[in-house]
Amino acid sequence: MDSPKTIVKKAMDALFKNFSEDQMRLLYTSDYIQHNPNVPTGLDAVIGLLPLLKEANFSYTTHRVIEDGDLLLTHTTYHNASVFGADTVIAFDLWRMENGKVAEHWDSIIPKHTETASGRSQVDGESEVTDLDKTEENKALVKSFVADVLIPEDFSKMDHYISNGLYDQHNPLVKDGPEALQEVIADSGLKNHKIHRVVGEGNFVLTQCEGIWNDKPVAIYDLFRVADGQIVEHWDVIQEIPAKMAHNNSMF
Repeated sequence: MDSPKTIVKKAMDALFKNFSEDQMRLLYTSDYIQHNPNVPTGLDAVIGLLPLLKEANFSYTTHRVIEDGDLLLTHTTYHNASVFGADTVIAFDLWRMENGKVAEHWDSIIPKHTETASGRSQVDGESEVTDLDKTEENKALVKSFVADVLIPEDFSKMDHYISNGLYDQHNPLVKDGPEALQEVIADSGLKNHKIHRVVGEGNFVLTQCEGIWNDKPVAIYDLFRVADGQIVEHWDVIQEIPAKMAHNNSMF
């Protein structure tokens, strides 16, 4: 039997590369649950997108894949993606597996930025999953960082999680370093209110949070890389939660 990572790769190919209804019905559950705010829930709704994606010559490049139990995270660039709001978009997709098939999907999507404050792109940087024996330790560290620093905005505790100012930043609006992170949070009013999920494998940990940005409700996906007990690198995607959605499942 294929590994979960292989199954998710095949499932993404079926949807975003091969545009195959037959493959979709083999790789996704019939009661597939959708959390993308603009796509109705159910497998037939996603299959209904296939002609649009094929006509657009849609394609994708996956940069990272993280497996945590029945959840798999993919960090991806989607090309020719106007159906998702821009020609090129960056996304975190969270896939839940059930009996060898994709059963549920969450995501957060943002247009690609050609220029960034740090000079880093939204997707470059380290990608190799290492330190598998430290998965639970790293998940606990990142969860505490969000709960102790980001949610209460208590930056006095920052040094416990980020040492020597080493914090490679991939958010397009933020420079490297913890000081820049603190400044942009203060200036933009970005607030994390609730952690919904923590997903990790080895040195990579993602938090899926609900919050506020520029006075609008948002879904916040933060991916952190941990090395030697410290957070050293960060990617994110922040998407506004629309007032009306295509289903009643919420974005979480």
